[in-house]
Amino acid sequence: MTSPLFSPLDLAGGATLPNRIAKAAMEENMAAPGQLPGRELIELYRRWSAGGAGLLITGNVMVHDAAMTGPAGVVLDARSPLEPFAQWARAAKSGGSRVWMQLNHPGRQVRANLPGVAWAPSAVRVDVGRNSRLFAEPVAMTAAQIAETVERFVISAVRAQEAGFDGVEIHAAHGYLLSQFLSPLTNRRTDEWGGTLINRARLLTDIAREIRAAVRPDFAVAVKLNSADFQRGGFDADDARAVIDLLAPLGVDLVELSGGSYESPAMTGNSADQRTIAREAYFLELAARLAATSPLPLMLTGGIVRLPVAEQVLADGIAVVGIGSALAVDPDLPRRWARAERQAAVELAPVRIKDKPLASAAGMARIRYQLRRVGAGRGTRPGVCPRRALGIELVRQARAGRRYARWLRARTGWGGPAEVVGRS
Repeated sequence: MTSPLFSPLDLAGGATLPNRIAKAAMEENMAAPGQLPGRELIELYRRWSAGGAGLLITGNVMVHDAAMTGPAGVVLDARSPLEPFAQWARAAKSGGSRVWMQLNHPGRQVRANLPGVAWAPSAVRVDVGRNSRLFAEPVAMTAAQIAETVERFVISAVRAQEAGFDGVEIHAAHGYLLSQFLSPLTNRRTDEWGGTLINRARLLTDIAREIRAAVRPDFAVAVKLNSADFQRGGFDADDARAVIDLLAPLGVDLVELSGGSYESPAMTGNSADQRTIAREAYFLELAARLAATSPLPLMLTGGIVRLPVAEQVLADGIAVVGIGSALAVDPDLPRRWARAERQAAVELAPVRIKDKPLASAAGMARIRYQLRRVGAGRGTRPGVCPRRALGIELVRQARAGRRYARWLRARTGWGGPAEVVGRS
């Protein structure tokens, strides 16, 4: 019997996903010179499309050239050449997948040693204990900077459509800028963007509304949202339910649920919160409750590696199953499941590092190590030591950081550290 995972999904705007498996966004940090998609990133997505996932969501593409989650991130703005993105889209669709570009602004979650800006709703620095000094000291955004940010998201979405992508996903999770506005822990404003949840969600809803107005009806607009921040007093499941209700009348096609931030990295299974204790489908309990009342189809991401678990996610009312790390290790997993290889799964050994932010960084480095190998046409090595992968990652990041600084200086004449925030 064919698994329900391989039934199509029609979205409200007119788009159709060929099946219910999505390659969830993972931050590749694989940009070629010029912060563009290059050969390795394009080949990685060609490989994923051949693997049978119905939807591929890119790792975050930055809407602001001076605000980067990492120095090897891809930037799509008004000045970016479009042809590399068109090649990326064609490769991602070559096997029959749909492809959405995830759009992001890191806000305060930027490194202190990178040039650029560290903007936030309020001047609240990332708190990861002794490692907090690695992050820039943020400043509260002005009304003009907020308006510029809305415009940047819209420009990037329109250009993604022009390049041949099938949709965009607005990243409002994992403690990045839009998530910072949503959380009362990081948004302490008293103006129209702070205080009540409606005000804290205003930046997100303005971006979603403006993007929907600027693109075709069948160009999908999705939002990635935390089911909870997993921090006491932060954004919680009731807030998520209310934000989904706010997004529904704006023409949003789907909401992806995840959780956590740099301070509480639940998205990697490293939160101490008991609701993420499961080894798979970390956020299913919260997502199932949200699905019971959601006016929009939901997608769930977080640790899913086995077919029975993926099918349980659908049975609990979730429309799309997001898979990340497992597809980094085995890009063919969806095709194997489609061939009724029900036992096919990916097992990654847990990262045994007590410091949770460090464990999260090492776990993500181990995944990016696999991505680079797949992009280079090589087999994966899931048994690589996470500490070794992190060491390799740090060397690559240092090299990419110098390249990014030169690029930004040549592009804007500006190469100061992230604490220098006066320029928009």
